[in-house]
Amino acid sequence: MSNPLLDSATLPPFAAIKPEHVTPAIDQLLAQARSVVADVTQNDQLSDWDSVVAPLDAVNDAIANAWSPVSHMNAVVNSDELREAYNENLGKLSQYWTELGQNEALFKAYQRVAQQPNLSPAQQTALAHNLRDFKLSGIDLPDEKKQRFAEIRQRLSELSTKFSENVMDATQGWTKHITDADALAGLPDISLAAAEQAAQAKSLEGYLITLEFPSFYPVMAHCDNRELRREVYEANATRASDQGPNAGQWDNSAVMQETLNLRKELAALLGFESYADYSVATKMAESPEQVLGFLNDLADKSVTAARTQLSELAEFAKETDGLADLQAWDVTYYSEKLKEQRYAISQEMLRPYFPFPKVVEGMFAVAAKLFDIEITEVAEFDSWHKDARFFTISRAGEQIASFYLDPFARSHKRGGAWMDVCRNRYRQQDGSLQLPTAYLVCNFNGPVGDNPALLTHDEVTTLFHEFGHGLHHMLTQVEVADVSGINGVAWDAVELPSQFMENWCYEPEALALISGHYETGEALPQSLLDKMLAAKNFQSALMLVRQLEFSLFDFRLHHEYDPQATDIQALLDDVRQQVAAVTPPAFNRFQHSFSHIFAGGYAAGYYSYKWAEVLSADAFSLFEEVGIFNQEAGQRFRSTILEQGGSQEPMALFVAFRGREPSVDALLRHSGIQS
Repeated sequence: MSNPLLDSATLPPFAAIKPEHVTPAIDQLLAQARSVVADVTQNDQLSDWDSVVAPLDAVNDAIANAWSPVSHMNAVVNSDELREAYNENLGKLSQYWTELGQNEALFKAYQRVAQQPNLSPAQQTALAHNLRDFKLSGIDLPDEKKQRFAEIRQRLSELSTKFSENVMDATQGWTKHITDADALAGLPDISLAAAEQAAQAKSLEGYLITLEFPSFYPVMAHCDNRELRREVYEANATRASDQGPNAGQWDNSAVMQETLNLRKELAALLGFESYADYSVATKMAESPEQVLGFLNDLADKSVTAARTQLSELAEFAKETDGLADLQAWDVTYYSEKLKEQRYAISQEMLRPYFPFPKVVEGMFAVAAKLFDIEITEVAEFDSWHKDARFFTISRAGEQIASFYLDPFARSHKRGGAWMDVCRNRYRQQDGSLQLPTAYLVCNFNGPVGDNPALLTHDEVTTLFHEFGHGLHHMLTQVEVADVSGINGVAWDAVELPSQFMENWCYEPEALALISGHYETGEALPQSLLDKMLAAKNFQSALMLVRQLEFSLFDFRLHHEYDPQATDIQALLDDVRQQVAAVTPPAFNRFQHSFSHIFAGGYAAGYYSYKWAEVLSADAFSLFEEVGIFNQEAGQRFRSTILEQGGSQEPMALFVAFRGREPSVDALLRHSGIQS
């Protein structure tokens, strides 16, 4: 019987992929790849793209295409068997990529190719990135240090997966069964119905609260029962740690420590003072000092405002309920109440106007107006779950890309929202063009009863964010895999298109397309729209310093880390003393589920969100000047940013779009914070 993972010419046949297919397919592909590497490196006269780079690109693309559905399904329909198959092959893949990066004959071959005339700009950039990455993979190290580097890379890959598994298991491992509806007083009807549906799914009476965000957040924002809020907060804030109701179970403490030790050692092997220095070597930022200066400058401009906002909130809680000691589990609850009092609006009031089908339809209409594309749903396709949907993107009647959308939370699905690569846009050796395909994944509450899923405005923004990443991947015109779509884009610039797309969620012209009452189709009333826009910057400084807390913690941890001296909790406490407004309780172990930096590729790079937000705010300011659906501006963003992928340096692309380098002013203005 043929192995579906080996047919990389087509999109993945998810229903046909079984855990037992994984190892034979990966073993076969790795053997083929090593054979190609041997062929390319045996002849030191080979020096052109077609004889050196193209064969490797082809076999590496086949590996990526086989691994993509395995990695994806491990995240969205996780099972013990799939997890075992994933983990069994992760180390093999890590070893292969390390081998490539340390192959001196291959390095010399790439150097020869880089000296050839008539290379396209995309080929030149891909070669420059590859030669840089050879250096960052230890090509210059003596053999024993190369071996140690390879061991570290493989172990870090294993630790990243273990961290993620622990967070998923800890999230799934806590529930709160409630039989008395009074205990959930204040919870919106839709959230109460979802909790009842969750209980029924487990054959329980009453209601079930979980740590999945669509269940957890409504409790924190709306439940009047302060003790329950505290209980749910503690369960969430202590996931995968040594504290809380499941203390010691799925504990990431040792995983974090070993990860940081190995990152420090890996950076030192390559001659870097810290992992932060190593990380910045591939980013838009020029040095750790520049990153820290950027973050501290933003902190200086926002911390006072944030602490003032918290004081106002504490005073409001005292006036409203006589609460003398505002705690972390009270902040979201009273913030919602203060927002309702001040602006007569809440996320829940907006939810009926954002039925998921209407939001998706409107989001596609926004993209069509901006980028001259057409998005069409495909009814029949090979899927991994009934919630998943599949779409194609066309321009001028010709298909240019496709994507999967998996929007709703469920058991055995990783939390959060993300975009990932299914297929790269890539000109194959036979001259055919492989079109880009993306996965867009969210964790919204699904439909309840006969009603469609209803989104909060925050969730609408999340969907637009991930769609922005998807557009970056799918609208690329680059045909060299290493710099096609999001590939090769500096990590601190990759959030530009995603954060850029969020802006349309606040524009009346766009809101008219993405909103409509789920029962009547009535447009979002002008009164609600006015209130929503007035409330846009509510507690914006508090939200900004929260992101600065995460960014500074991540960057300082990787810049200052000393295996003998650094106490992770103490460093986080120090960052909080500098920038935080809300002081969490002593049991809080946020870092133990900070998957972005321990399992998601953002190590010494979480600052990228704020860095790219400066770019996105400044980019959007052009549309504020000329009109949010100005076709010339939309086509320019498409041609200078989205179509270029990683084929040029991000600053050059930004300047090509905006006509100048970025300024922080637009971000501060959008946030309602004056510089």
